[in-house]
Amino acid sequence: GGHTHDGVPVPSVVQNSGGVTIVTNAGSHGKFLATIDFDVKHGRVADYRYHLLPVFSELLPADPAMQATIDRVRAPYQSLLQEPIAESQQLLYRRGNFNGSWDQLIVEALMQVKGAEIAFSPGFRWGTTLLPGQMITRENLMEQTAITYPNTSLVQMTGAEIKQHLEKLCDKIFNDDPYQHQGGDMVRTGGLVYACEPAAKINSRISDMTLNGQPIQADKSYKVARWGVGSAQSGGDPVWDVVEQYLKSDPIIKNHTPNVPRLIGLGSNPGFAND
Repeated sequence: GGHTHDGVPVPSVVQNSGGVTIVTNAGSHGKFLATIDFDVKHGRVADYRYHLLPVFSELLPADPAMQATIDRVRAPYQSLLQEPIAESQQLLYRRGNFNGSWDQLIVEALMQVKGAEIAFSPGFRWGTTLLPGQMITRENLMEQTAITYPNTSLVQMTGAEIKQHLEKLCDKIFNDDPYQHQGGDMVRTGGLVYACEPAAKINSRISDMTLNGQPIQADKSYKVARWGVGSAQSGGDPVWDVVEQYLKSDPIIKNHTPNVPRLIGLGSNPGFAND
């Protein structure tokens, strides 16, 4: 089966032959704590109470022994992590089904440093938000990019391959069968503009792909920069080095507007807000 990282505020109650099953999910990376209290009578669950509690780290006292361990492990790297690289004059955030301003910064860095027309960045759901006026430290950058397969690559992809790539990733998010969901959000794109119909079937969700206002041609080859792929082609610099180079070339960060696809067929979908 698949998996997601969603925080579920109200569990789904599924009827089955043996009674009911309570299905929920408490997010990931310590963002939530979920509690379920059961009322058991005569050997059966008579009722339950569920709470999804957000974790506000600054409101919880740190365990002294654990904090001492963290401080000791971090000490050799503290000055490196805290070094300021740039200043953000806009809100930098990650979460969004299709993009965020942090992701936009990453894809623009990939295109500029790697000399690409198009860039792909994984739809990760973790990473902290920076407020306007905050300095971007190396640790902030690592919070958005620190994975075990960070290498970048520059590859040639045809328009047909680009569409197939987007269709496959989109199906992992919007497939009717939740067991086919495989976590994360939609891949972030730089340069490439497209339309997406989430409720359509695979191979029919992605349309109207353009680059610089011109339609993507199925048989034409395009330079694509990417990271987080983990393939034999990914032997380039780690993405954090690429983004750091980009940040240092223009250390005042502003106007990184997320490149969000045009969404089709959502109607009154309660999970969509367009404001």
